[in-house]
Amino acid sequence: MTQEPGHSVRNRAPYLPIHKRPRLSLPNGARVAVWTIVNVENWSPLGAMPRTVLPPPMGNPLLPDVPNWAWHEYGMRVGFWRFLEVLGARKLKATFAVNGTACELYREACQAALEAGWEFMGHGFVQRPMHRVEDQGSAIRDTIAAIKAFTGKPPRGWESPGLTETDETLDLLAEAGIEYVADWVMDEQPVALATRTGSMVSVPYTVEVNDVVISAVQQQPSDEILRRGRDQFDRLYLEGKTAPRVMAISIHPYLTGVPHRIKYLEMLYDYILRHDGVVHWTGAEILDWYRAETSKMA
Repeated sequence: MTQEPGHSVRNRAPYLPIHKRPRLSLPNGARVAVWTIVNVENWSPLGAMPRTVLPPPMGNPLLPDVPNWAWHEYGMRVGFWRFLEVLGARKLKATFAVNGTACELYREACQAALEAGWEFMGHGFVQRPMHRVEDQGSAIRDTIAAIKAFTGKPPRGWESPGLTETDETLDLLAEAGIEYVADWVMDEQPVALATRTGSMVSVPYTVEVNDVVISAVQQQPSDEILRRGRDQFDRLYLEGKTAPRVMAISIHPYLTGVPHRIKYLEMLYDYILRHDGVVHWTGAEILDWYRAETSKMA
């Protein structure tokens, strides 16, 4: 029998509808676990930019691509610090998805994230899709080593640049000691993924309440993160009464950290914070909760 292309992907996580699973319970009857992911990346001015806001004049690409590199650099000089203030004022902790090389390139920002108690999550060594990385194993190990050297402990989670994986990525991550990934945006509860060395957990990430999609790809109005985020939360809060849900909010300093968008992020958090029955966790906290819940069912 001919196997379906991508069969190895399907084999990682057997299909199981959310309403047919053993019931998970958040502490104190909470309905939704909200986690924020702040993404900090190294865009090398020597190569093509991962994303662009300004097309090249007359369609002729140019290196160095100063305007698009500077667009991202603004986020690290200014936008990141708005995130730090917005989250800190609300006593919220983020999961800090960081390129390994960014720990030195943007040392002050990484130090501020560390001092704020944010969880560090691997996000590639530089901002490059995993299928364009010559040696994935080395890049993963180098990223883990860079984060461990900076924070004192290795990251437990991983978000691939652009959420990209090859058939081998998940196995390499598990072998390197990574415990959860954010690449598999296919559920509203954590899901166990099979690897050749044991299980990995997918913590629900998002490509919907994600400012790369909202602002850079779809080019929605500045307030879209509020409108979409609020609608997302409302439905998850409603359905979380019977089966708890995870809501991710993924933000990048050069996108939502700009003056015309930041207030809508503040408004989204303030809206969510007015609700009882919500926990604000990091990816690792969601992982630990899920493991504790499933161990009760074993």
